[in-house]
Amino acid sequence: MAQSALPKLPNSPPSHPMIVAVTKETFPGERRVALVPAVLPQLTKVGIEVVVQSGAGLAAGLADSAYEEKGARVVESRTEAFTADIVLQVRCLGANPDQGQADLELIRPDQVLIGLCDPLGNPAAIQQLAGQRVSLLALELVPRITRAQSMDVLSSMATIAGYRAVLLGAIHLPKMFPLMMTAAGTISPARVFVIGAGVAGLQAIATSRRLGAIVLAYDVRPAVREQVESLGAKFVEMELETSQSEDKSGYAKTMGEDFYKKQQQLMAEVVAESDVVITTAAIPGKPSPRLITANAVQNMEAGSVIVDLAAERGGNCELTLPDQVVVQHEITILGPTNLPAEIPFHASQMFARNVATFLLHLVQDGEFVLNREDEITRETLVTVGGQITSPRIAELLGVPHAEPAGEAASTSSPVSESKQAE
Repeated sequence: MAQSALPKLPNSPPSHPMIVAVTKETFPGERRVALVPAVLPQLTKVGIEVVVQSGAGLAAGLADSAYEEKGARVVESRTEAFTADIVLQVRCLGANPDQGQADLELIRPDQVLIGLCDPLGNPAAIQQLAGQRVSLLALELVPRITRAQSMDVLSSMATIAGYRAVLLGAIHLPKMFPLMMTAAGTISPARVFVIGAGVAGLQAIATSRRLGAIVLAYDVRPAVREQVESLGAKFVEMELETSQSEDKSGYAKTMGEDFYKKQQQLMAEVVAESDVVITTAAIPGKPSPRLITANAVQNMEAGSVIVDLAAERGGNCELTLPDQVVVQHEITILGPTNLPAEIPFHASQMFARNVATFLLHLVQDGEFVLNREDEITRETLVTVGGQITSPRIAELLGVPHAEPAGEAASTSSPVSESKQAE
């Protein structure tokens, strides 16, 4: 079996605990925290000692004392937190490209780093971390398989983004969402069009319906029609060839230029009739497909709103600007890039449950083990021992990926590689 283990430190007593640290987020506007106090007991139960950098949870409404009450040790400095065996972050270098550079000086060789790190969008940062000999596990790469659902950070955060997007649309729309019959007359319900019926899209549909809107939804995957209709929305059909639109991991694939051009034309008709359009179409590590043209925006009714959840990768709308509110042709276009950070308490709660479950998956008999024959571990492990272990990232960087080592490394480092004879 190809695996790595986190052995006990040299010259330490047998009871030396595995130390996991939670650091304060440094990305601008990031208010989430990697662990919340509620999940600490399940970690300490398996012998993990949790260290928290002071103030790490404050932006999410979690005081240092709340962590201490659950058994964590609060430390003042980031440097001290980085002395832990394993460091947990919401945004590691890659997903925190500027401020994250400072952490490179704190990382020790063979230390374990777990968090979001945008490996497909920023592979150069992964190469930097490999240069530090860090063992990096990228949470974006958790496979979409049944036994990994409880570890799927992207789905949890997409749920929050879909919910929040609807609220933003409702706030900016100069209309109310529900049908209302009043003494002053009848108010017609708003019409919401959701593009993309993944986790974020389905949550946007459900939230829009709860607010009383008429909802239409579209996805290149016809298989999601049943889910869309089960939430009370109408599935929009378009005459497009979509059999090759999904990869084996369940994510959308990049399609040809002719496909997108025809899609834009067909979609413009539905967009023009909508009060709020919420777009969620994204392709991991690739620019977002342009689905709504400037001409399509111009044909919308004045006061309508577009909430573009794909803004971080360029947006699904041609007029979207990341983290800005654009008003064109009296249409408001929002380009939020980090909606979960706007609901940090529950976003952190969901993120922490995913991370704690993932961490426990890697702990066996009190030791941290990287079993690379396990699909979850193999897919999320990006670097170890100074080498790129992910074939996908290695291909992006144009370097060979490392196969599991044939012999165990020195036990003086936190992670050792071993491979059982075949």
